[in-house]
Formats: sequence, C-alpha cells, structure tokens
Amino acid sequence: MQLPPLSARPAVSYVMPVLNEAEFLESAVHTILAQDYPGAKEIILALAESSDGTTEIAERLAATDPRVRLVDNPERDIPAGLNHAIAASTHPVIVRVDAHSELTPDYTTLAVAALQRSDVPGIANVGGIMRAAGRGDVQRAIARSYNSPFGLGGGAYHGDGTPGPAESAYLGVFRREAVAAVGGYDRAILRGEDWELNLRLRRAGFTVWFDPALQVTYWPRAGFTDLARQFFATGTWRAVLVRKYGRANPWRFFAPGALVLGLAVSLASLVLLCAGVLPWASAWPVLLVPAALYVAGILLAVIRIPEQRGLRDRLLTAVTLVTMHLSWGTGFLRGIAFGGGRVVDRSRVE
Repeated sequence: MQLPPLSARPAVSYVMPVLNEAEFLESAVHTILAQDYPGAKEIILALAESSDGTTEIAERLAATDPRVRLVDNPERDIPAGLNHAIAASTHPVIVRVDAHSELTPDYTTLAVAALQRSDVPGIANVGGIMRAAGRGDVQRAIARSYNSPFGLGGGAYHGDGTPGPAESAYLGVFRREAVAAVGGYDRAILRGEDWELNLRLRRAGFTVWFDPALQVTYWPRAGFTDLARQFFATGTWRAVLVRKYGRANPWRFFAPGALVLGLAVSLASLVLLCAGVLPWASAWPVLLVPAALYVAGILLAVIRIPEQRGLRDRLLTAVTLVTMHLSWGTGFLRGIAFGGGRVVDRSRVE
C-alpha cells in the first residue's frame, strides 16, 4: 500500500509507556534527546500509577524541557499506554521507545531514511537489531541467551541479517498514517502487542522493514525469578495470538509448548518405569527420548554460545536457557487452555 511521501526532515514523536522506572527514566529520556536527528522532536511519556517516585521524575523532566510531555495511563498496560501516547503526539513519524533500551545516536536518522525509501512501497514500520547487554554475571548470561537463536529463536531483530521485509520489528519507527489505518495497538493483547500490530500492518498491505544498521541496547531482567515471570507471561499471550490468528504464527512459537509436553511425558514415563508399571526394555527408548534430546540441545548451546568465560558462565547460560524455554512453554500451554486472563508481567515493577 502506498503512503504519501515524507518531507526531508519530518518531525518525530517518541512514545514511551512508563511504570515504576525511577532507576532508568531520566537516562532514557536524555538518550532520546541526544539523538543526532536534525528534525523537531517531542517525547510523550504515558504514566501509569507508580510507587517508586517515577511520576515526580517525569514531572521534573517535563518542567525543564518543553519537548517532554506527559499523559496518564490509568490501565497500566503497555498497549493502552502506547495508544494514549500516540493520541497525544502530533508528528508524522512515531518512534516507540522503552525505558530499558538505549538507542544509538543515529537511530532516528537511519530509521527515517528507511521510511523515505522510494524503491520499497508502503514502508510503515522500521526496526533494527536488539542487542541485549548485562552488568552482573546473571544478567550477562540472560543477555547472551537473548542474543542467541538457542534462546529466543529466529526473529530477525535478535541477530544480524540483511535489510528487507520482516515479520515484525523490535520497538519500531512508524508512519502515523499506517498506525491510524489499522487502529493502533490492540489493548486486549497485553504481551506480543508489537507482533500483533505488525501482522495487521502487513495484512493491510503495508511493509514492515528490517534494517540491521539500526541498533538498540536492551537491558534484560537481572534475576531468574523475574525472567521466569516475564517468559511465562510472554508464552501465555503468544498462545492467545495463536488462538486468534492460528497459522499466521511462525512454527517456532509452538516449540516451547511442545517441549514442555515432551518433558512431561518423559518425567511421567520415568516414574512409571521405576515403579515397574511399564516394561523398561521396550519402553525407555521411546518415552525418554524428549528429555535426552533436550539435554543434548542445552549442552550444544552451552558449547556454541559465545562470550562465556568459564564453567560458571556456562552453568548460568544453561540455567537461563532452561528458565526461558520452560517458563515460555508452560505459559503457552496455560494460554492455549485458558486464554490470557489477567496474566501480566510485573517483574520489573513489583
């Protein structure tokens, strides 16, 4: 689908949902204002009710720089906050940002240039590569797993690649007209809202574009409990999208749920074999294969994932991968059986 051409330097609106981000908000806003893009900028912070002083920090930022504006997000959910921020924004290019992500200085300039490409019709959203980073041993292990296909699978924005049409985009730099044409974010989808919006953009005839020149640093969860909560919620809502959109979902999103089922079969089989209910000689090769294959896969991942400095790093990588896979898969099965309900990831804010 064609979109009207952008001006040479279109003004840009950065939209950010904010909830209990006192530790990160000021740095995130300053990183956005430091973008080298020469066009006009505004930042719209959609504030949910916080308990850690975030609102006071946001109010101070808005008082000291007129480019920072605030809107309320009473629902406290990400898609609702994004819609509130977009509705309050005024510029033709919308840049989704996150308090836990850091844009390279040229991020906006490169993204707008991609939106302006004349050789690709209807580019409605542009995204680049998410590079996870960590400070402590555990967070670095989580970051390594984020950056590996063994952790998050085959999404283009988790690894290098060549520019081209994409299934989805991390964060995203959007044409306002395209977002309005598909009705914005679906407020009923509490996780996976980016993929769902990009699906609707593609179905409307727009192009979602991947450009590896765009780089974003992402700071993941720093502990295994928070990681498990995050991935359980993500898996649950992926199942909701499977229920809604069926085969539009890539096959890789079904893998963690199948893994959990396979491991459950292996565990139950082991109990029955040890109890003498099943004949050991004939049953164990088939019934225990899922567990054996998974253990082999984890060992292979631990060997191949780079930037590990010894046995401790490799053990942390293994624990991270198992936490990701099993939490995601368990959440997926929960979502398939019962829907999303009010499963929400609050691991950042509680």
